[in-house]
Amino acid sequence: MRLSVLLGERQKERPSDAFLDSHIFLLRGGYIRQVAGGIFTLLPPAKRIARKIEDIIREEMDAVGGQEVLFPVVLPAELWQESGRYASVGEELVRFKDRAGRPMVLGMTHEEAAVHLARGEARSYLRYPFMIYQIQTKFRDEPRARGGLIRVREFTMKDGYSFHTSWEDLEDYYYRVYAAYERIFERVGLGRVPAVFADSGMMGGKKAHEFMFPTEGGEDTLVMCPKCGYGSNLEVAASVLPDMPDGDEAELPLEAVPTPGVRDIGSLSAFTGAPASRCVKAAVFGKDGGKPVVAFIRGDLAVNEVKLGRLVKSGIAAFAGEADGLCMGFIGPMGLCADAEVWFDNSLRGAKNTVCGANKKDFHFTGLSFDRDLRVPDGKFADIAQARKGDLCAVCGGPLDVTKGVELGHVFQLGDKYTKSMGMTCADETGGLKTPLMGCYGIGVGRLLACVAEKNRDANGPVWPASVAPWRVHICMLNADREDIRQAGERIYAECEARWDAVIDDRNAAAGVQFADADLLGAPARVILSRRNMDRGEAEIQTRDKRVVRTVKAGEAAEVIAGILGNGRSGVK
Repeated sequence: MRLSVLLGERQKERPSDAFLDSHIFLLRGGYIRQVAGGIFTLLPPAKRIARKIEDIIREEMDAVGGQEVLFPVVLPAELWQESGRYASVGEELVRFKDRAGRPMVLGMTHEEAAVHLARGEARSYLRYPFMIYQIQTKFRDEPRARGGLIRVREFTMKDGYSFHTSWEDLEDYYYRVYAAYERIFERVGLGRVPAVFADSGMMGGKKAHEFMFPTEGGEDTLVMCPKCGYGSNLEVAASVLPDMPDGDEAELPLEAVPTPGVRDIGSLSAFTGAPASRCVKAAVFGKDGGKPVVAFIRGDLAVNEVKLGRLVKSGIAAFAGEADGLCMGFIGPMGLCADAEVWFDNSLRGAKNTVCGANKKDFHFTGLSFDRDLRVPDGKFADIAQARKGDLCAVCGGPLDVTKGVELGHVFQLGDKYTKSMGMTCADETGGLKTPLMGCYGIGVGRLLACVAEKNRDANGPVWPASVAPWRVHICMLNADREDIRQAGERIYAECEARWDAVIDDRNAAAGVQFADADLLGAPARVILSRRNMDRGEAEIQTRDKRVVRTVKAGEAAEVIAGILGNGRSGVK
C-alpha cells in the first residue's frame, strides 16, 4: 500500500467526542468514521485488521470442528415467535413488515436461525454432535452506544451454535470452545483475558461465562478474587459478608417508635442512631404481568436486580406508584399485609435488634430480631445482594476486588431452551425422539479490534501486534526526491511485500509528518531512509515500541526485519 493513495486522512487533533484512547486513535488514524450513533464505516486499515482477526477466529473454530455457514440478516418473525423472544425482547430487536405485510426482524443474534437450519438437516443421532458458526453483520438498537467500536448498534460478530444429544457431550464441547477463545485472545495480542461467571440474560440457559478485558473505560463491573482467581460479572457475583457483631448480644424488646418524615436508610440511621447495617431496607419492584415484589435486605447493601429477577422468573424494574398494603417509605417485614411476593436477603438471616418499617406512616420498629419475631417461609432467604469491594470470596474467603471491563466473548450452555420451544427433535439409538441440547458462542470482531488498540498503545498511537497489524512493515522515505533514497525504498518495499504486507510513505512529506502518520498506523517494524543514512548506504530499522533501533546496510533491511517478524506471510494483501 502506498500512503499517497490510502483513503483516510490522519488527524493531528484529538476528537472532542471521544474519551477512550482506542476511540481517539481509531479516529485520528483514519481507521473508522461515524455514520450515525453507534454505526461506523471501517476504512482500509481497520478492515485489514478485522480480516486478520476473523481469520484467526476461523482457524480456531475450524480446529474444534466448527463448520462455517451464513445465516440471513433478515428473518421472519415467526421463528422468533416460536422461541418466545419476539414478545420478550425489547426495542433492541428491530421489527418491521416486508412489502407483503409479513412481520420480519433484523437478526441481532441467530439462535432461532440455527435451530431452523439444524432441525431440517440433523434428524438422526448419527449427525451429532456438530457446531455451525458464522461471521456476519448484526444490528442491535442499543440505547447507549459509546466508546467508538466498544459499544455499537451495528457490528460484526462471530456466533457459533453447537448441538448435542447429552449434557456430558455439551459440557465437554463447551470447554473446548472456552479453550479456543483463550487461544484467540492470546493470538490477537491481548494475552490472558479472564473469564468470569455471567448472567445468561435473554439468551437463557444453564451456564455462561464472559471473557472480560479489564479497563476503566468498560461498562461492565467485574468482581474478582486476587487470591484464588474467582471472577464474576457483578450481575451474578456471589460474596460472603463479614458477620454482624451481634452473636452474644441480648435481644431488645420490639417497639414501635414515631419517625416522622423518615423515609430512607440514611435518615433512619441518623434518627435512631443505629448503623445502616442494623437497618432493614425494603426495595419494591414491578414484575412483568404480576404483583409487586418486595425485597428486604440489610440497609448498607443494594439489591442485585438480576439475581432477584432470576428468583421471580421475570423481568423486574423499580416499582413506581402505589399498591394496596404497601406504605411506601415505611415498609417492613413485621406485620406486612400486602398482595406482594416477598424475599429476604441472606444478610438478614438470624439478624438481631434491627430497625425496620412498621407498615404505618411515620413509624418504625426497633429491636426486631428475625429468629424471635418473624416466621420466614422456607426458601424465602436467598442471595439477592450486590457484591462489594472488600466482601469475602465465596470460594476461598479472600477479599474481593471490583473493576471495570469490556465483554469480548460470551459462551452459553443453552440446553433445550430453543430446541424445545421450536419443536426440534432427532431420532435416538432406539428409534425414539429426543430434544437436542445447544451451546452458543459469540465474539464481537469490532470490539475485539478496539480492545487490542486499547491495550497495545503508547502516547502517539496504536502499537499493533504483528498478528493483526494492518501492515507489518512501514517504510518512511525522507527526502524522497533523491533518486537513491527512492530506489532503495522501492526495493525494500518490494522485498517486504513478497514476504509480509507493507506500506510505503511515497509522499514528499516532512519527517515529522511521516513519523506521526507511521505512529498512528502502528506497523510493528519501520524502515527509515534518510539523506544522512543513505550517504553511507544504510537504513534505520525500528520496532514500533522502540525496543529495537538498529542501523543496517540498506540491502540487508528485509533480512533484519525477517529476524524481527519471522518469515511467514500475514495472509492479507
